[in-house]
Amino acid sequence: MILYEILFSPFIDFTFMRRALVGAMALSLSACPIGVFLMLRRMSLTGDAMAHAILPGAAIGFLVSGLSLLPMTAGGVIAGLCVALLSGTVSRLTIQREDASLAGFYLVSLALGVLLISLKGTNIDLMHILFGTVLALNDNALKMITSISTITILTLAVIWRPLVAECLDPVFLGSISRIGSTVHFLFLTLVVVNLVGGFQALGTLLAVGLMMLPALSARLWCVKLESMCILAVVIGLISSYIGLLVSYHIGVASGPAIILTAGAAYTVALVTAPQGVVRSGFTPKRHRIA
Repeated sequence: MILYEILFSPFIDFTFMRRALVGAMALSLSACPIGVFLMLRRMSLTGDAMAHAILPGAAIGFLVSGLSLLPMTAGGVIAGLCVALLSGTVSRLTIQREDASLAGFYLVSLALGVLLISLKGTNIDLMHILFGTVLALNDNALKMITSISTITILTLAVIWRPLVAECLDPVFLGSISRIGSTVHFLFLTLVVVNLVGGFQALGTLLAVGLMMLPALSARLWCVKLESMCILAVVIGLISSYIGLLVSYHIGVASGPAIILTAGAAYTVALVTAPQGVVRSGFTPKRHRIA
């Protein structure tokens, strides 16, 4: 009976908890595999930059229609894609690398977004956009998040092989096909739309946490890409469930509770995983003779 009250009662008794659980788990299904590919492409911080880049678009949607789902979502997608395209263009036309130009654009975007929100909104509105309100997800928000999750999974299934090839050897992919640029743009689009879906629940500052922390944990446990993606999703699902339970029973903010739970899983992986600090640190490294 006690276990029932602790583990299941909050989701059975309260509709807002069920909605929060469905939204967080739908995000885990799509965002965690995206995080694995970001990590393997050495673009982990790109996800964080893109999460900030969507803020001015969401802020413009907020100025036009208040806390309305569709305008803020559309604005966030447009702003994120614009920053991604601008940073790529700058890196090709100047000596700056893409990560440097992206850093410049995302800092400007973050400041611009906060400024725009402050013109009309209150501190509560700003906190809502920056840190999300997963416990306040309505039916429209759930439909959007589940749609994003479905589209992401289907798109990844279609571009899986060229995406893997681009991660492993982009030069080889470019030598045998011209699909590399298209796959790269589609992948960045998936990153943006998942962050936009995530900011409805976790805010622009925390959305990338559910994308990257399970992926980082899975990397320490697995070697094969497919296993890595599956384990990342599992960690994301469990972190969402436990994080919401912690937020309910202790009375803390739900978004940070979910991310901190994922962070705890990463800490455990660092200590106990086969490729973690302890086990790999005491394992003799094999050197190959050329």
